[in-house]
Amino acid sequence: MQVSVETTSGLERRVTIQVPAAQVDNAVEERLKQTAKSARINGFRRGKVPMSYVRRQFGADVRAEVVSEVVRTQYVEAITKEELNPAGFPEIEPKVNETGKDLEFVATLEVYPEVEVGSLSDLTVEKPAASVTDEDLDKMIDVLREQQTSWVEVEREAAEQDQVNIDFEGFIDGEAFEGGKAEGYDLGLSSGTFIPGFEAQLVGTKAGEEKDVNVAFPEDYQAEQLKGKDAVFKVKVNKVSEKQLPELNDEFFAKYGVEEGGVEAFRADVKKNMERELEQTIKNKVKEQVVDALVKGNEFDVPKALISNEIDALRQQAVQQFGGPSNFDASQLPAELFQEQAEKRVKLGLLMASVVEAKELKADEAALRAYVEKLAESYQDPDEVVDYYMSNDQMRQQLESAVLEELVVENLLAEATVNDVEVSYDDAIKPAAPQQEEAEEAAE
Repeated sequence: MQVSVETTSGLERRVTIQVPAAQVDNAVEERLKQTAKSARINGFRRGKVPMSYVRRQFGADVRAEVVSEVVRTQYVEAITKEELNPAGFPEIEPKVNETGKDLEFVATLEVYPEVEVGSLSDLTVEKPAASVTDEDLDKMIDVLREQQTSWVEVEREAAEQDQVNIDFEGFIDGEAFEGGKAEGYDLGLSSGTFIPGFEAQLVGTKAGEEKDVNVAFPEDYQAEQLKGKDAVFKVKVNKVSEKQLPELNDEFFAKYGVEEGGVEAFRADVKKNMERELEQTIKNKVKEQVVDALVKGNEFDVPKALISNEIDALRQQAVQQFGGPSNFDASQLPAELFQEQAEKRVKLGLLMASVVEAKELKADEAALRAYVEKLAESYQDPDEVVDYYMSNDQMRQQLESAVLEELVVENLLAEATVNDVEVSYDDAIKPAAPQQEEAEEAAE
């Protein structure tokens, strides 16, 4: 076998492979002999078919099979010999494929880039420093109570925080319009769900009252025929209800998994969950800074095949996330929607793999168990969750990836300067504003 390798561009390699004619022709001849022994052909006894007939009848198909096998095996031998690390499958182009002549084909492929991660010693990471105060805890409990709100009918005029049940029909220039009518509709008077001005005009109404509500549809309203139009809604108020928050009692605590211990146990449980969320959010914000710096600070070509595979994976995730029909073909989603994200993810994966190899990082049993035990704290039966992850091969692989990722971030973070920034709990758990990130990038 003769092999020549040409670098055509960036990561692309053009590998020309020649296989001696005798190697291919002899393999074809042996395969034809085997075929002759087993072939069933009318007019001939099994095993007595003349070779000339076998070659004429099966020669082309047999040679195609043999050549296909030779191409696969010789390609593997060639890239091993030349120490090429292919990223994805090659494109095979036959050049010479004739009996009596050396078989020649060209394999065009991409190889993995050589990645050397630069130091992050110039990076300054801002790490939010926050704690859960009693005020933060009270606010969270208020949120939980709001989630369990019930509405109680009252015999009085509607106030801003109330809910009204209404029948209504909308008219433009005296004509009813499509989609402007409903009966028995529950509307929160401070919800902001209706056209601006609609809800405010129902404040002060009572059950049984009828009222004309005059509004103007916004210029950017979604229905083209209604944009900017003045409308009158004839509204009948069926009932007025006020918000009733649940009491902090055992029944309420049980809804959040606290069966005993009363208000003290409930507050302790809520605070523990808040602290867990705070810790994870701070860790993620620090990680994002490290990851962004890692990607921006290391430029190299990324294999197109890996990006294409990642785009396909992102397409499938998008379909699952947004609940597309089960028979929806994810490949219909435009590749450009995912191009930038796919490139970043592939690049990050290669960088992290390089750090793992260079630092000889390993996700040992103790690290895996510690990670999954932390993960399981928020579940009702943590031991069951730990056993499931540790005994399931697929789950263990995910754990190993997550632990290695944390180890990479820790190692890179050790090179950087970390400044603690005192912030409130609310600011600490708040996602970073995209506008702020873009402004920072522009300033750089």
